[in-house]
Amino acid sequence: MISIGFITIKLAYAVSGLLVGLLVGMTGVGGGSLMTPLLMLVFGMHPSTAVGTDLLFASVTKTVGTTIHSAGKTVDWQIVARLAAGSVPATILTLLVIAHAGVNSKHVTDAISWTLGVVLVISAVSLLFKDWIIARASNRYPSLRLHSPVWMTVLVGLVLGVLVSLTSVGAGALGTIALLLLYPKLPIVKIVGSDIAHAVPLTLLAGLGHWYLGTINFLILESLLAGSVPGIILGSLFARRAPDRVMKVILGAILAVVGVKMLAK
Repeated sequence: MISIGFITIKLAYAVSGLLVGLLVGMTGVGGGSLMTPLLMLVFGMHPSTAVGTDLLFASVTKTVGTTIHSAGKTVDWQIVARLAAGSVPATILTLLVIAHAGVNSKHVTDAISWTLGVVLVISAVSLLFKDWIIARASNRYPSLRLHSPVWMTVLVGLVLGVLVSLTSVGAGALGTIALLLLYPKLPIVKIVGSDIAHAVPLTLLAGLGHWYLGTINFLILESLLAGSVPGIILGSLFARRAPDRVMKVILGAILAVVGVKMLAK
């Protein structure tokens, strides 16, 4: 443990933040997918606290990413607004359900663990077979290439709102795949930028809700950010040399293993 002024950094959490930051910087996804199960499985944190802490962690890191993408004009704010139209009410409703059931109740704990495991496995499949999934969907539903109804984007936002509020996972890999299917003609950089921009209000709103519910450990949050910020910077630099395909396969395999472990828990 290291104390810097009023900030106390726990090395184990800082190192974890560093490692996750490196992976996120190199692959663009994996923050919530790795951090929440890491806090639960390695550090034994209560599921609700792990989710709440990771949500604020994600909102801070993705704010930086959004600033960079916005400056580079790689955010489609119309898509962000459509996603938010579904995710914001879904997030509020999900938080109300969690509050009604009780954050420490067995029902909520089991729901978080089970849903997290399922979402991790789906995220892993999405990463490993992204091109195949998009090709199959495009062939089966060719009309998506011409015009994607607004309601479909709102529906994607709604699903992401529920998943992210409950597990803190889904805004990265699943959100990107969904947008690639709905907007195949949009440059990939705008898909990524729009997904990251939407993740900021989504994770912030969900994180503030969990803060109200008392499920955030700020001491651990400080330590995670102390490691993740330099980790993301280094990872972004390494990404220029690391083979993207190899990194995505490694990350996909990790998510699959962790997801199965969560389901068997």
